[in-house]
Amino acid sequence: MSKRALLEVIALGPQDAVAAQAGGADRLELVTDMAADGLTPPRATFAAIRAAVDLPLRVMLRATDGFAAGDPAALCEEAAALRAEGAEEFVLGFLTPDGRPDLEAVAALAEVIDGCRWTFHRAIDRAADRAALRKELAGTAGAAGLDTYLTAGDARGVDAGLPVLLAEQARTAAAEPGYAPRILVGGGLGLGHLPALRAAGLDAFHIGGAARPDGWSAPVDAAAVREWREALDGAAVQGIS
Repeated sequence: MSKRALLEVIALGPQDAVAAQAGGADRLELVTDMAADGLTPPRATFAAIRAAVDLPLRVMLRATDGFAAGDPAALCEEAAALRAEGAEEFVLGFLTPDGRPDLEAVAALAEVIDGCRWTFHRAIDRAADRAALRKELAGTAGAAGLDTYLTAGDARGVDAGLPVLLAEQARTAAAEPGYAPRILVGGGLGLGHLPALRAAGLDAFHIGGAARPDGWSAPVDAAAVREWREALDGAAVQGIS
């Protein structure tokens, strides 16, 4: 398998971003407040990271912990301000109380970001029916720009979700409706998962805590990112060519 896998790393600030790039990250997800699993970062933080590195940046659009949209109008204002600051890629995704995709909130934000590429984040792992969610999103105008699903296959993480990830990758390869977006694997992802995932054709991976051996209170460690880069490139994973 010669295609280079994408490695996305969570960055909270410029120091994280510089270390992630030095370690071989291909893209950054920008967030704040990991105690709430990642919220929209301040515009000043985006600007500082944009000035520090030349990697693609996907900016989280999320105001509260959980997967409810909260105040979509306020999120749209933040999205518009980030677009004006130069943001070109985003991360978003909301569910209704019954676990269906919040199509109204997604469509409102998609209109503001106006065709920018975006990831539907791990809300899919909390959906009542993940296959139905994909089909519902694919059939709406709000899906413009949706090119990625960030998922562990299960709300409990990749250990539990591995069979789902492999099955969804097969449906992606078969070009089934709703499965065109790329699968970005993240959530309890470990190096030991990579051989099976890569062998199945999955080629995009997302890490947060794994890039911080000393925990979220410490910055990204370039050496930790480099270990993942080398593993994905085949230098440290047996059986991948």
